[in-house]
Amino acid sequence: MKITILCVGKIKEKFYRDAIAEYSKRLSRYCKLDIIEVADEKTPENASDTVENQIREKEAERILMRLDKEAKEGAYVFALAIDGREFDSVELSKKIENLGTSGISQIVFLIGGSLGMSENLLKRADCKLSFSKMTFPHQLMRVILLEQVYRSYRIMNGEPYHK
Repeated sequence: MKITILCVGKIKEKFYRDAIAEYSKRLSRYCKLDIIEVADEKTPENASDTVENQIREKEAERILMRLDKEAKEGAYVFALAIDGREFDSVELSKKIENLGTSGISQIVFLIGGSLGMSENLLKRADCKLSFSKMTFPHQLMRVILLEQVYRSYRIMNGEPYHK
């Protein structure tokens, strides 16, 4: 299985980069992992709703361009969204496993920028996935997502994991 994480912005904090590197290394025994970053837009202070929507649209265009380039035909796309479906770890593991056994060879996870994703981008996804009703920094979401994908593979393989 190929797992692609398509996300907005670069990770500046070393502790996030270290965690991402650690989970990427752990995942290498289970899947091929690609993390693709697209440029984020600077958000002016006190930006209007119109400006924020324009920023989301620009970031969505960049993601969609890369998605069209990087995603194989038939790839399954998850968009991380606060109003998406919440899975527990076992359910996510089963979903990933079922996608693989049904012939899907690539799963793409989309992580938007600090303002979230445009409606246009959310509609492109096969599933909107939520980790919580709480808001997390989009940089931290990469770490959380990688940990949950790693946990999913551990569960699939009957290997121990923390509950």
